[in-house]
Amino acid sequence: MHRRMFLTGSSALTAGAVLATSAQEAQAAVTPPQPGSFGPVGASFPKVGGNYGNQNYSPLRQITRKNVSRLGGAWHVNLEGGDTSQAQQSTVVAEKGVLYVQTQQQNVFAIDGRTGATRWKTNVGTDRINMRGVALDADRVFTIAGDNHVYALNKKTGQVVWKTLLLTEDTSAGSPEPCDPANGQCGGSIGSLAGAVVHWDGLIYVGMQGSTAGARGRAYALDARTGELRWTFWAVPGPDEFGGDTWEGESWKTGGAVPWIHPAVDPDLGLVYWTFGNPYPRTNGSTRAGDNLFANCIVALDAKTGRRRWHFQSVHHDIWDYDNVMAPVLADITVKGRTRKIVAYGSKVGMYFVLDRRDGTPVQGVTEKPVPQDRRQKTAPTQPFPGGESFMPQKPRFDNATRPVPFYPVGGAFDTFWDRATIIFPGAGGGADWAHVSFNPNTGWLYVGYGLINSAYSNTVGGRVNTARPLGEYFGGGIAAVDPRDNTVVWSIEREWSLAHGNGILTTGGRVMFQGGPDGVLHAMDDETAEILWSFQCGAGVHTSPIAYEIDGEQYLAVFAGGNGLPYPDIPRGDHLWAFKLNGKVTPAPAPTPPSQRNQIRTAAVSGETAGNTVTLGRVWNNGPGPTENLVAQNAMSPQHLRVPRGTTITFVNPAGNASAHGAVSFFEYEFDTGTLMPGQSFQHTFERPGEYFYNDPIYPQNTGKIVVT
Repeated sequence: MHRRMFLTGSSALTAGAVLATSAQEAQAAVTPPQPGSFGPVGASFPKVGGNYGNQNYSPLRQITRKNVSRLGGAWHVNLEGGDTSQAQQSTVVAEKGVLYVQTQQQNVFAIDGRTGATRWKTNVGTDRINMRGVALDADRVFTIAGDNHVYALNKKTGQVVWKTLLLTEDTSAGSPEPCDPANGQCGGSIGSLAGAVVHWDGLIYVGMQGSTAGARGRAYALDARTGELRWTFWAVPGPDEFGGDTWEGESWKTGGAVPWIHPAVDPDLGLVYWTFGNPYPRTNGSTRAGDNLFANCIVALDAKTGRRRWHFQSVHHDIWDYDNVMAPVLADITVKGRTRKIVAYGSKVGMYFVLDRRDGTPVQGVTEKPVPQDRRQKTAPTQPFPGGESFMPQKPRFDNATRPVPFYPVGGAFDTFWDRATIIFPGAGGGADWAHVSFNPNTGWLYVGYGLINSAYSNTVGGRVNTARPLGEYFGGGIAAVDPRDNTVVWSIEREWSLAHGNGILTTGGRVMFQGGPDGVLHAMDDETAEILWSFQCGAGVHTSPIAYEIDGEQYLAVFAGGNGLPYPDIPRGDHLWAFKLNGKVTPAPAPTPPSQRNQIRTAAVSGETAGNTVTLGRVWNNGPGPTENLVAQNAMSPQHLRVPRGTTITFVNPAGNASAHGAVSFFEYEFDTGTLMPGQSFQHTFERPGEYFYNDPIYPQNTGKIVVT
């Protein structure tokens, strides 16, 4: 199909809508009936992702393209009394008119879906972790907690029915230690529980995180009635297990590969589909030769026993943090006249692998292509590329937010690096990351938010950064529709914000799709064109998925807006739980300060007077320039953040005590350029224009500073 449209900015939306598709073409994409075993979604939205296939679709159609402009707040509550200290990532679930949601403050709530009144609230501890959603059965609500317990709560009262401790190893282990065969943990961090809980047929499925600290990944299934552990799947196999030969030496002991987002379930096949993250160390492959299974894999597990049925690895021997951890999406689609049971998997690499969910066979095929090599990194000779096309660019561009900060080496997907910080796109936070995808049976398309964010990679040896976002770079993103029948892009539209970190999409039978952003604005869009039809300010960044539910024939929309810490460090936070309905009377929240679209330097400003109107290159500020030269830190400018009045002359000096040449060049404003300064040399520039001027060292470009002229 030839429908790909890469559009930029809101002004392109209407034109893009006309060009991207037609009503006839959309009608041709109608899918076969989806399996009833995926579970009912309608009046209730009973799990994160809606059904077992994580389709994030509601058949409710009272709210339509024509009347969505009448949508207003039905009610609004601040779950934690207006606390703005924590980010919130819990997607709401709804059953029989009651909403269930968690907060990072470790509270679980049951909320009346009609009024917003709290029916019960239960605290599950003080150790804070990301809470991404509960699971339900007939009588219980299941949640994780920051102290690594799993809780079952009484659905009517919130009282604790049982709790089970997982990840029972020594929580003080912060570095690799000898293997303890008694419990299977073999060094590294213990990790912590993560992801939404999933319930199916008497079992609950629970994941964990911690690969950046050397935790050895595992996925759990527990008995929903008793909390008894039924099975554990170790994501990094031992030496005598299948895949153990893909890890060098004892690197498997701290292998990472954690499942930090919830799985999908196919009840008909009896399979649970889980995605596993990057290996450890994440940007230094020198100690772990091999493909490193089951890192960067989707694994189909027997839902009752945890045994591996099949796996597919999307990145071999990952050194880019391309973990591709996502909530897999299951669907039945028609390909060349034949119904195919598929699972869509992909995320960070910016391309989807559409696999037969029975055996993992790629529906459009996969080609192993040679990629750049670095013997120090022990790189894999090839990487898999699916048939079809990527839904976003695969290398930095100069016409959007991926414009690279100058002087860094620059590369695209699978380019290599070692000790020099190297900008690569898609970066560690880009592609689609963990934004929940929607499969819409009305169009047959997958909808996903993505980020346009570069990362600067190095191997972390000697204090180097691993996947830093270069200071001063711009952040952006967009939304794409992908046709899984041939894995091609229907349209890809760049928007104002990165939409890859929990900014889930809901599509509905009313032919409207909903998605929120880091600025707190929830949008309703046409599901064929992405034209924005309605917007509402929720008061904090929306990094959860909207859901739809119904009470007494009236359709509601709900979303939890509480912000996030990535990719923008200054996303507005809060505790806003919203419900909407047609002709709702509750007005939008006051607009918070939106995040900066540039990766800001966040150290406190130093006045020119305090610094003697001097910037010392290659030194870290500590109430004055540090005593020794630093060639790897991002803040090796003294001071890193300087504030001066207009007309000030600043001296840039490479002190005689440094061993290396340095410099300072303003980007992207190009206000000044010191040239190369040898030790003992200096340069002066007078600032006549107010503004914010980022600059970096052309020889050690990660060393970055900012001068604000008032």
